[in-house]
Amino acid sequence: MDDKITSLKIKIYQPQAHYRIPFTYQRRHTYPIPPYSTVLGLIANVLGIRNIPGQEEPCIKENCDCPYHKLKNIKISICGKFRSKTTEYVWFRNLSKDAHLGRFVVINNRYVAGHIEHIGGQSPCIVDILNDVEILIYLYHQDNEFLEKIKKSFENPINRGAPLHLGRAEDWIVIKEMRYVGLEMEEINGNYGYFFWIPERNLNNYSVIDKVEGLIYNLPTFYRIKDGVRNFNFLRTKLNDGNLGDIFGYVDKMEKGENFTDGIPIFFADLKGD
Repeated sequence: MDDKITSLKIKIYQPQAHYRIPFTYQRRHTYPIPPYSTVLGLIANVLGIRNIPGQEEPCIKENCDCPYHKLKNIKISICGKFRSKTTEYVWFRNLSKDAHLGRFVVINNRYVAGHIEHIGGQSPCIVDILNDVEILIYLYHQDNEFLEKIKKSFENPINRGAPLHLGRAEDWIVIKEMRYVGLEMEEINGNYGYFFWIPERNLNNYSVIDKVEGLIYNLPTFYRIKDGVRNFNFLRTKLNDGNLGDIFGYVDKMEKGENFTDGIPIFFADLKGD
């Protein structure tokens, strides 16, 4: 394992964000930082990688050198923090026939109290929202030209398919910093004030997942579309609250925080081979 490597660092600010935990409905819980699939979606957006109708993946060629296949070989480290969490009480539109009848009584009616409304009914929902969010994304790839392509695409996202967002479509992002940084292998020990994803498959098969505290998650990564449904691959990952000790790993020594003097630890996830 190399003692020093170069990574593309992207620092993101979001006034508000929601990174939904799957299978939470009436109250929609959020991860404290975005999962790998969410960050992959952001990168695919800026690169202009899109799904093709009737095809499982954006590209199904073998031994292809396209941006999609290069993206599948990328290594990602994600950490972040937020200032506060609030809860919103909202109404979602329920398009079932029973919900429509419950609201409008008959199937061909859309008037309530003299006002026309959208079809269906309404369902109450509680959504957890993160406020003043800071996300640090580190990208590593053996092809430096591909990292440069990602950097230029963020700087001039002419191929994007949607506004740049992380989480929900309305969770727009502000790029606070984007540059190449040198990462060094050294001892990690302290409370770093960030949440970290600690993957089971790290860069060069080096992992510290069994040496740190945290909650275990199977996080989604890439997906294929089968019968109109996204079928994700998953990576076993531990969510750590920033308290790390007696381990070694890559560190961004240029990034400082309020509660520590050393740089930010970096835990690259190997997403290939799911």
